[in-house]
Amino acid sequence: MKLHHLLIAATVITVSACTGQAAPKDWVGKELPSLGVDFIDKTPDSKGTHAIVEFWATWCPPCRATIPHLNEINKKYQDKGLVVIGITDEEKKKVQEFRKSTPMEYNVAIDKKDLGQKLGVSGIPHAFVVGKDGKVVWEGHPAQLNDEVIAKVIQ
Repeated sequence: MKLHHLLIAATVITVSACTGQAAPKDWVGKELPSLGVDFIDKTPDSKGTHAIVEFWATWCPPCRATIPHLNEINKKYQDKGLVVIGITDEEKKKVQEFRKSTPMEYNVAIDKKDLGQKLGVSGIPHAFVVGKDGKVVWEGHPAQLNDEVIAKVIQ
């Protein structure tokens, strides 16, 4: 097992034990609302595609630990129609500066309309896997995203 996978697993256990926050709304089987976010780079064409929508922050150690994992997923599945989107509510300049030292090889956006709150995200990182039909097929900690989960969406 790769070192960053072990670190991610340890982070999941630590965050789960320490947050004490309520679980987010259960979106599985429901259509994810329009994102309405501001993309830092170009806006991806995500309509009618599979997507991973992840909420994160630069100051969050568990979020930073999952970035290499999401980079790997993006690299492996982008040619199969999967769009990965990382969403934060931080200032664009801060995120751009962060990305200079921590490459994020997927789409990054700024949440200016409290989308995470509307979706019931109470702890980060938190990801939603969305099918072509716009419905959520999985949600949880992005470190738990594996080929089996993604294969259920990309068929």
